[in-house]
Amino acid sequence: MTKEHFDVLVVGAGISGIGAGYHLGANCPDKTYAILEGRPQMGGTWDLFRYPGIRSDSDMYTLGYSFKPWTDAKAIADGPAILNYLHETAKEFDIERHIRYRHQVKSAAWSTEDAAWTVDVEVGEDKQIVQMTCNFLFMCSGYYSYKGGYSPDFPGEDKFQGRIVHPQNWPEDIDYKGKRVIVIGSGATAVTLVPEMAKDAAHVTMLQRSPTYVVSRPAEDALANNLRRWFPPMLAYGLIRWKNVLFGMYFFRMARKKPQQVKEYILKMVREQLGDDLVKKHFTPTYNPWDQRLCLVPNGDLFDAIKSNRADVVTDHIETFTEKGIKLKSGKELEADLIVTATGLNLEVLSGLDIKVDGKPVDISRTFNYKGMMYSDVPNLASSFGYTNASWTLKCDLTCGYVCRLLNYMDETGYRQCTPHNTDPALEAEPALDFTSGYVQRSIDKFPKQGSRAPWKLYQNYALDIISLKFGKIEDGVMEFSNKAPAKKAAA
Repeated sequence: MTKEHFDVLVVGAGISGIGAGYHLGANCPDKTYAILEGRPQMGGTWDLFRYPGIRSDSDMYTLGYSFKPWTDAKAIADGPAILNYLHETAKEFDIERHIRYRHQVKSAAWSTEDAAWTVDVEVGEDKQIVQMTCNFLFMCSGYYSYKGGYSPDFPGEDKFQGRIVHPQNWPEDIDYKGKRVIVIGSGATAVTLVPEMAKDAAHVTMLQRSPTYVVSRPAEDALANNLRRWFPPMLAYGLIRWKNVLFGMYFFRMARKKPQQVKEYILKMVREQLGDDLVKKHFTPTYNPWDQRLCLVPNGDLFDAIKSNRADVVTDHIETFTEKGIKLKSGKELEADLIVTATGLNLEVLSGLDIKVDGKPVDISRTFNYKGMMYSDVPNLASSFGYTNASWTLKCDLTCGYVCRLLNYMDETGYRQCTPHNTDPALEAEPALDFTSGYVQRSIDKFPKQGSRAPWKLYQNYALDIISLKFGKIEDGVMEFSNKAPAKKAAA
């Protein structure tokens, strides 16, 4: 059986995979590549999630690509607008013809002798297994399972007479108009759902075990909209992007250096909207800012829904579901027609890919993460993973650029293999993500470790990563280059 071969196989046609397609086309024009997408359409997160109000929780001037300006008036965009932006990008830069839909990657085996990966792929609805080969494998499939979100086993769920749904699997036939709704959770999904559903529902209750930091921000960036009138699109976009990047870096640094001061600043803003009592009960977390990701509410829409009595917040623990709703440990019972479990994601490393290197299985959780994108002793494989304290795409853009630098360097030098290898016996292992969020802690043992120093350390700092990934040396004493192509025999 002839195996189709590409220089690079990209896995995933979401925001990361489409970005990878652009960078390969722009920076490695002689490389052949294909983007393998398990679903029947592109878009990743922005196509999968269909719940009411789905939107970005980062501004689009940084969540958008560096090479394609975001030109809509809204800085905080809804899911359909982001999906349209991705389709535009794929069409404009001739990326879509490289995408293979209904191609689900299952396993990958590296051969040093061939300097290539052999990838097993399930194709089509009948899931026929085909094999493809590539010299470099670029995983752009995100960090969570598309099979379903995380939902705890709540006592008495089977008693509830209404409907229970998870936002990741939102059914098209749900009608919540005039209904009583409970949204369980207090993360980004919950604070998006509550104000949107409150527009049509009889009432929406956000039920949380503990408070989260919630920050209001204008849906439109007035300065950005003005700059676009004064300057050419790319210049205006670059200025806005850097303004937002620098403010985000400053705010994160302040949260780490002066957490109490930043906490008071955030709570003061919420207090101005809701008053002291509600802030004390429902909006004062026990942890410091950025120990978990902050929740963004555009134009204070969550606060407006609470002030208008269309929504409320209850902080308590669930004792059991009942026929009519949920009984809390405080003894109070909340009645509902619909319960939405906005309880998080199931994290997944490299799409659950089964990996072997020269016949030996690789346990990714036992590897070190090199520059936030490659894995110790795993050759010619990178993954696109965004920031936890800033927009996902900022890091992905840098990762794609670095992969292209790596590929071009190997072409120039004749090497066929690049492998990050730790030779530092004093390097200490640390968790991959320094987040206390439940969805992270549930799965952190499956992720690779980061090291105690560069290039194994994740600094979550865009400026440092620009220096390292865009301008830093490719040959840094840690990345090993090997496996030059054998010389061709002269014709007799």
